[in-house]
Amino acid sequence: MHVKRMIGVAVAGTALLVPAVACSSSGGGTPASQGESPAPGVSATPAPPPEHPFTGQPVATRRPVLAVKIENTAAGKPQLGLRSADVVYVEQVEGGLTRLMAVFSSKIPPKVGPVRSARISDLHLLPMFGKPALAYSGVQSKMIPLVREASLFDVSDSAAPGAYFRQPGRVAPYNLFAETRKLLADAPKASKAKDIGFEFGDAPVGGVAKKSFTVKYPAATFTFAWSAAQKRWLVFQDGKRDMAAEGGQLGAPTIVVQYAKTTRSEFHDFTGSYTPLIKSTGTGRAVVLRDGQAFNAKWSRKSEEDGTKFTTTAGEPMTFGRGQVWIVLAAPKPVQP
Repeated sequence: MHVKRMIGVAVAGTALLVPAVACSSSGGGTPASQGESPAPGVSATPAPPPEHPFTGQPVATRRPVLAVKIENTAAGKPQLGLRSADVVYVEQVEGGLTRLMAVFSSKIPPKVGPVRSARISDLHLLPMFGKPALAYSGVQSKMIPLVREASLFDVSDSAAPGAYFRQPGRVAPYNLFAETRKLLADAPKASKAKDIGFEFGDAPVGGVAKKSFTVKYPAATFTFAWSAAQKRWLVFQDGKRDMAAEGGQLGAPTIVVQYAKTTRSEFHDFTGSYTPLIKSTGTGRAVVLRDGQAFNAKWSRKSEEDGTKFTTTAGEPMTFGRGQVWIVLAAPKPVQP
């Protein structure tokens, strides 16, 4: 199962100079335009550090990818570590509620949580990252063989128990947290960050000014409100500010509402509620929020090993603002539990 000006100046004699350059090149010299070292006393401009493929921000090196399933109901808030995530996925789960999958690489916080169980849709999303480490607190029994075959390194509480601890002051099952250093130590061959289809840069044309944007699930409502002062979209859930355990409100420069077909899977939780299956391959529409504007967009993902590309309705690359990205996976039409 595969559960990614030149300003030209014309002067007399130019034609005579071209052969001279060519002769010099063929004789072993290298024209300055082809990489010749600068003349003595002239400083070379250092190349800027490469951009991280998940955030578009400068990064000295690419580190392994760690994905963590995070609780997203009032009982599990405030969450710890989300502020450091490169990408945060919002997924519908049983009962019309939502759960998060936080993806870390450029910044890895010391601790994360509350850590909760994985879902079938995770196994279809993760292959685009190669073979990352996945931290979670169990799966439905029918999913166990699929997890074993999936493109991931299992660092769940059963596979890497030493990385987990119970946080005082919280009640089970919302008190399970993990130490990221220990999680990654148990997945030494986890894939490093690679291209997953995101492009970053100045905003394209065609955006519509927006102060807020709301996404509704059967039992959860998200509102993303633009903060010009913070230059990011602040997250509200069910009418309340979504706060981080470290302090401050959660938010990101870019919010992508990716409308994806959502159906009932063969899996159920202990109450009998079905587990939604989010189809994250193929094509669909999206709304991208950045810089206080909303952009109609399209998404496409050829296979589970490929990244997800986003384009404008005109077919041009849909660029994201640099920094954390939230991918809100929403059904085109609400899927009732």
